[in-house]
Amino acid sequence: MNRWWKVAGGIVAALVVLAGAVVVAGLQLGERRMQRKVAVEVRPVAYAADGAALERGRYLFSSRGCADCHGANGAGRSFVNDGKSLHIRGPNITTGPGSVVGSYQPEDWVRAIRHGIAPGGRPLMIMPSEDYNRFTDADLAALVAYVRSLPAVAGEPAVVQLPLPARVLYGFGAIGDAAAKIDHGLAPSQPVAEGVNVAHGAYVANMCLGCHGPQLAGGRIPGGPPDWPAAPNLTPGSGTAMVRYGDAGALLRLFRTGQRPDGSAVKVMPFESLRAMSETDVRALHLYLRSLPPKPQG
Repeated sequence: MNRWWKVAGGIVAALVVLAGAVVVAGLQLGERRMQRKVAVEVRPVAYAADGAALERGRYLFSSRGCADCHGANGAGRSFVNDGKSLHIRGPNITTGPGSVVGSYQPEDWVRAIRHGIAPGGRPLMIMPSEDYNRFTDADLAALVAYVRSLPAVAGEPAVVQLPLPARVLYGFGAIGDAAAKIDHGLAPSQPVAEGVNVAHGAYVANMCLGCHGPQLAGGRIPGGPPDWPAAPNLTPGSGTAMVRYGDAGALLRLFRTGQRPDGSAVKVMPFESLRAMSETDVRALHLYLRSLPPKPQG
């Protein structure tokens, strides 16, 4: 019996050593991944400053998630913080003290927004660039115009504090940074007529890709905290989320209230931004989602 206990103890010890080696390797690989340089061809988009661009940029900033991470004033904001090992804070994107964009040139805005890459080529760890990658040039210019118009205020730098398992998974490529989630060869979207039509709805739906996946079929949210539920399937079909939203009015009420038709609250959705979406955008999005071919969850 003692012999078997010794064998079992040796196996356990070996597994502990192996697990430790995996953790160390994952952390080292993660450091290398964070410091790698990502080369992309960037075509700068000229700055805009007219009133229509500023108004469009204000709308995009408030309705496409920018305020959720950077705050309504752009000074930065902690948007995930469990008080333990997980804390994510968006940086100051005004021109005040602590700004990360004070020296940005036109190509730097394109690189960060569309490609998830900092000016020096380092990947941005947390940036929903996969949602912004298909912005039209006009919308990108409008968003940049609005951000550059924000009053300068003092802010704090970005914080990306991840729990140990997430850092190890990142090192082994199971969790991607912003630059790793993008097809950098995609051309910008071409303008479409704004209205309640499928083409405009498809354009609006780009804001959903980061959580609901490239096919909008849902699944675990990449890099999300472990207590976050899986993103629901947004394609039509039995058992998908769209069963609850047979008409655009139901989806609009969800965006405005944060509640499903049965009155239950949705735990994880950026409702601060979704409440700011225009009725036209929501109705076009609903039309597009209803037009998709059914997909299995995830």
